[in-house]
Amino acid sequence: MPRASRPGIQEWAEQVHRTTVDVADMLGVPAETCARDPMSLIPALQGWVSRAPLDEFEHPDWLALHEDLLCCLSDFLIRRHGARWQVERDSVASSGYRYVIEATGVDGRTRRLDPDGIVRRELAALPIDIVRMLATAELELRLLRQPVEDA
Repeated sequence: MPRASRPGIQEWAEQVHRTTVDVADMLGVPAETCARDPMSLIPALQGWVSRAPLDEFEHPDWLALHEDLLCCLSDFLIRRHGARWQVERDSVASSGYRYVIEATGVDGRTRRLDPDGIVRRELAALPIDIVRMLATAELELRLLRQPVEDA
């Protein structure tokens, strides 16, 4: 995904989706299957990252993996939970902005999440666990009901 210039939010969303479709295709999961059931990519994605020779990765490999996971995570949240991309000001970023995912939780509150941060945390906690990464995002956005603990 080009980051040199700020694409419109629709263009950004399309780029992310195209990357996810490319990853699914590479892993042998048909785009139609992913569109019908965003969870269908999880087993293939987990198998791919589990077999990846991470100890041999160089910087460009890590960047590509990061981008692929960011796209898959974001596309999952959009397709499964109706999340959407938003632009948020960020004085720390060289561009002055960043793209975030916004979704309305089960409590009716709208929250934002930086998928880049979720992916960074996952890559820092090897081995990579795709379900953990997706669940972390769902929990932060409060997209699922929390179990009530017995007192």
